[in-house]
Amino acid sequence: MPPFDPDRQRFELRRRLLLGLAASPLAASFAFSGARAAPPATSAVNTTGLAVTDTEVTVGILHSVTGTMAISETGATQAEKLAIEQINAGGGVLGRKIKVIQEDGASDWPNFAEKAKKLVVNDHCAAVFGCYTSASRKAVLPVFEQYNSMLYYPTFYEGLEQSKNVIYTGQEATQQILAGLDWVHKEKGGDTFFFLGSDYIWPRTSNKIARKHIENVLKGRVVGEEYFPFGHTQFNSVINKIKLTKPKVIFVTVVGGSNVAFYKQLKAAGIDLSKQTLLTLSVTEDEIDGIGGDNIVGAYSCMKYFQSIDTDANKAFVAAFKKMWGEKTVIGDVTQAAYLGPFLWKATVEKAGSFDIDKIAAASSDVEFKGAPEGYVRIDPNHHLWSKTRVGKAKLDGQFEIVYTSPDLIKPDPFPKGYQ
Repeated sequence: MPPFDPDRQRFELRRRLLLGLAASPLAASFAFSGARAAPPATSAVNTTGLAVTDTEVTVGILHSVTGTMAISETGATQAEKLAIEQINAGGGVLGRKIKVIQEDGASDWPNFAEKAKKLVVNDHCAAVFGCYTSASRKAVLPVFEQYNSMLYYPTFYEGLEQSKNVIYTGQEATQQILAGLDWVHKEKGGDTFFFLGSDYIWPRTSNKIARKHIENVLKGRVVGEEYFPFGHTQFNSVINKIKLTKPKVIFVTVVGGSNVAFYKQLKAAGIDLSKQTLLTLSVTEDEIDGIGGDNIVGAYSCMKYFQSIDTDANKAFVAAFKKMWGEKTVIGDVTQAAYLGPFLWKATVEKAGSFDIDKIAAASSDVEFKGAPEGYVRIDPNHHLWSKTRVGKAKLDGQFEIVYTSPDLIKPDPFPKGYQ
């Protein structure tokens, strides 16, 4: 055995972090297995004309890096690029390095559809990692289904959808909405709710599901429900309604940059979130970076991932993310779910032994990510992930104190009986 060399150990740790192997035990195993065999012939793994060569495979990234949704989607783009860099450092996918073509959805749903068609039809991408809002996902879904391509979608969403051509790496309603309502009812006495959301499919459908659960299961009441367009910045009127109705719980599904205005105005109106319970389904560390911790401290958020998860896998992931994107960057739920996409795609491609979409779709069931930052996840046959649910309390420093973690993985159920 060679003598102990602390400098060498530090160098080795730094090298592993740089390659991203410490950030993911799965990535490390891929790196080892990828070096053992020559890559299979392109003719054997690409029979449908995708952008796959003997040395490269091309994928797309499609998020909003401009417009009101950029505050939420930038982290997802960064996470996907980190995962791809780590996979490439570990040998790639079926011995091929991943090449990325990135497009900007620009917070405009028709633009998402146009860019998706470019990536799928013109660029022949083997997979696309992208979208954030349900509006953008609904806009691109016909493209992926018509041209038989695969989308890895990272955002928590309302459910009521299942497609052969989508892997949903965020949570659906039963894993987030119902679990969050059960927690706030039990722990905070939540029996009256005021709904406040952005005006599009996810908030409206989520609140429809939430209302049924509140009224039929929790035996509570919804005392107000208001929606606002994307980019809206004037919330004083609805804040006055909240003051008048005095709900036990303010239930918020506002997305994007509007969150900055809402929480600042809520504080300015004298609503103290250490006394008034607020539960959001849409604010992560990414949004707090713009909102400011002092404007949202005390609010609760229901997600499957928080940056503060205290595990070795998550600490290594956070370290690698900050190393790539800067020490001041933060990591939210959708960012982490986006990070899962390239790894789950790699695992599925290698399980199928092919980049062909039909073979990937068939092979997706039960693909695992044992070393995921959030903890173990697995793809269900319905193309959603088994995962845990957590509730975090916003702190002054912009991070969350995790106050609840579901004891078990929650099976995804995108079409829950009685909520459709």
